[in-house]
Amino acid sequence: MKKKLLSRILGLLVLGTVASGAARAQSLFGFDEEAAAAQMALEAEFDASLSAAEQEEWLRILSRNPHHVGSAEGRAVVDFVAARFEEWGYEVEIAEYQVLFPSPRTRELELVAPYRYTAGLAEDSLAEDPSTSRVDNLLPPYNAFSTDGEVEGELVFVNYGTPADYEILERYGISVEGKIAIARYGGSWRGIKPKLAGEKGAVGTIIYSDPADDGYGAGDTYPEGPYKHESGVQRGSVMDMPTYPGDPLTPFIGATSEAQRLALEDAPTITEIPVLPISYRDALPLLQAMGGEVVPREWRGGLPITYHLGPGPARVRLKLEFNWDMVPAYNVIARLAGSEYPDEWVIRGNHHDGWNHGAADPISGLVALMGEAKALAELAAEGKGPKRSVVYAAWDSEEQGLIGSTEWVEHHAAQLDDHAVAYINTDGNSRGFVNIGGSHVLEKMANEVMRDVEDPQTGVSVADRRRARIEVNGSSQARDELQRRSDLRISPLGSGSDYSPFLQHLGIASLNISFGGEGSDGSYHTLYDTYEHYTRFRDPGLTYNVTLAQVAGRATMRLANAPRLPFEFVGLADNVSLYLSEIETLADTMREETLANNARIDSGVYALALDPTRSLVAPLKKAEVPHFNFAPLKNALAELEQSAQEYAEHSRGAAAATERVNKLLYTSERELTRDDGLPGRPWFRHHIYAPGFYTGYGVKTLPGVREAIEERQYELAEQEIHVAAEVIAGMARRIRELTAQ
Repeated sequence: MKKKLLSRILGLLVLGTVASGAARAQSLFGFDEEAAAAQMALEAEFDASLSAAEQEEWLRILSRNPHHVGSAEGRAVVDFVAARFEEWGYEVEIAEYQVLFPSPRTRELELVAPYRYTAGLAEDSLAEDPSTSRVDNLLPPYNAFSTDGEVEGELVFVNYGTPADYEILERYGISVEGKIAIARYGGSWRGIKPKLAGEKGAVGTIIYSDPADDGYGAGDTYPEGPYKHESGVQRGSVMDMPTYPGDPLTPFIGATSEAQRLALEDAPTITEIPVLPISYRDALPLLQAMGGEVVPREWRGGLPITYHLGPGPARVRLKLEFNWDMVPAYNVIARLAGSEYPDEWVIRGNHHDGWNHGAADPISGLVALMGEAKALAELAAEGKGPKRSVVYAAWDSEEQGLIGSTEWVEHHAAQLDDHAVAYINTDGNSRGFVNIGGSHVLEKMANEVMRDVEDPQTGVSVADRRRARIEVNGSSQARDELQRRSDLRISPLGSGSDYSPFLQHLGIASLNISFGGEGSDGSYHTLYDTYEHYTRFRDPGLTYNVTLAQVAGRATMRLANAPRLPFEFVGLADNVSLYLSEIETLADTMREETLANNARIDSGVYALALDPTRSLVAPLKKAEVPHFNFAPLKNALAELEQSAQEYAEHSRGAAAATERVNKLLYTSERELTRDDGLPGRPWFRHHIYAPGFYTGYGVKTLPGVREAIEERQYELAEQEIHVAAEVIAGMARRIRELTAQ
């Protein structure tokens, strides 16, 4: 069996490599044959200019010291990056914004019953990693945009603190009202944990990394191995970014010195209750002191204790006070003017600020961007510069809530709406398999880019290596698609990095690119995200950093040089069709489960099935799920599919395009937005992709419809079906206009 599987995979790789080579010789989307040959030659020169050694030296310099927003070390990083761009011939601006930045003044956590324990709340410096001794400017472990407060209460273990976890607690008859919730990292974005706990009546939240998820349960811990040290703490923002990212005091407008600001107490994205992250070393005494029911089997972690739900007898006191300062955030904006279409901008970004030394997050991505920018500048110096203007951006204060990028986008919204062709984002990087997410109008171009970059470990294209992974580890649906779909799907984007304001606020087509899957992590947002950790465990020799620069660089250059912009709509229609099918399945599944659950309650089956020695009770009855009228969405989707196919047929083989056609192409993503945004969160205007209100980073597709059904707001769901249908029909009209051109 193993031999047969291996033979199939090798065959897939060989056939893929042959097919890729043939495709490379024949086509490049948006280019005619002559232009494609010239572009390929240009990309070969670009590749030759990329240097792993140079990127590693920049990584060493830029991650030497902790460098958060508002710090002198952060400004030193800005100056270093700006100076390099100036050396390479870019027009450089340092765009400054005044933003809210809470830093911790008081952090106290004490177990007061049934015995006393004072949490250390500190990470250990390690002799094996010299960077961990350079901590003069280190931010201690905390969650940015937690509110101040001193609270005391019994502990309740809430697992990952997701809505599903709270449903389980309700069946145990356990409430967090007046209590302090202790949750482990994972399952959802960290900001959802205090958000939900506060909605449920908790007075505080503690978050820790369980070693089963992120520690010795995964492998050897740092410094012997890459996984989380017992004292390591994941810092991070808990700003309510699903409501809006960016500076909490200036929603919708750039945080310039003259901006009108909300009062601090009126800022809706600051948590309602205090929240603190801790290590699993500090979590152990707290969890060990808890009583009550033993947790469900699937909730058990990796600490050497029996996990209990509480509440109590463990009782803790939590005190947090912050310095609510206004600090400057500096974005480095470097422009290389286009030779033919200078008013069309391709924007390429990565943030520069870190919670700490930030070697993996974000410097690994930043130095790949710098490598691209230098190589592109060298081509421009030889008279081979981009036809469209390329804007490289190094964003500040991403870690606190995508603040630098969001403020720049809000400040320049009108210009970006008129000029921005696309945005390409990177963040941290590692080694392994290519990951591309983004706008499906760019899916075909992304596939051609993946086809044309070689994986440094296997010698096949990064696309073929990804196909092989799907063949081995993918779902049956994903494996089937390898046979029937010419292009790999790119994933839809939720939130978590700087593409969000471009894509979901302004409707600028975007991509997010990284490699991963083989470089072991454990350093994320801890003291141990250092040059030493990264070069030992994430990407030794920065081989995949160069590969990242090849992928992102090709995407940037092709968008900058294509005579006809490589926007395509058949893939968009296919993905939207998939999302609608998922929502129909969701509604059907919820309906069936609700009917079955209510029938069990009525028949008394739960009373017989439950263990009488435990306190678990039957779930509550829920309102039945109606049959939704998806016809408006299906009709709009049919229009989209037809118009996309007609455009594909009319544009096949045609590479020339007028400026009007190209503008109709690059503004087409705007058709998927509405000025009034999503229900309850108008900042998010995109109606195909959005971060989930209760998932945070995790994406919700067709979000207005999907979330209304998930939250059992059935009248709203019917309304949002019509809204989504109007948006999709608007895109179909735009495509028909393009075909007519």
